[in-house]
Amino acid sequence: MSDADAGRGRAYTIRLELADEPGELLNALRPIAENGGNLLSIYHERGNLTPRGRIPVEVDVACAPGRFDGVVEALREAGVNVVQAGEERYGEEVAVVLVGHLIDTDLSDTLKRFEECASASVVDVSLSAPQGTDDVSSARLRLAAETERVADALATVREIASEKDLLVIEPQLDGGA
Repeated sequence: MSDADAGRGRAYTIRLELADEPGELLNALRPIAENGGNLLSIYHERGNLTPRGRIPVEVDVACAPGRFDGVVEALREAGVNVVQAGEERYGEEVAVVLVGHLIDTDLSDTLKRFEECASASVVDVSLSAPQGTDDVSSARLRLAAETERVADALATVREIASEKDLLVIEPQLDGGA
């Protein structure tokens, strides 16, 4: 763990299921903050529903190891459905940019396929479509990956982008030409 990581605690991922009602996300975030959790990221896609008809939400938090159980317990006491909670297994983040007809090629499907990749998780997405959704757009994706699997994660990105005729701008890994 780096000095910066030691200052913020360990990284944990909590998978939740929330009702599609105003204020539910805020109600889920409050117990995290009140119990010493530092919010790192939220992945929330309203278009998808779990088999129970709820919205899946993945929250990455950092906190001292001794506080994590309290965070999870407080979420459950607040009536939040915690599906999975545990220490984050990813050790490295990389950013890639996709350029092309992202909306026409179903950005939600693209992100879902990246999430299904066992070696990476989408941490953040930023979409830019200045000419509207019918024209070329770009998206910056931040991926968290196991350190030894970054190359595999990028290969998956390239494969999916190729299928959808998208340009990929990716970081050059150590040892690259």
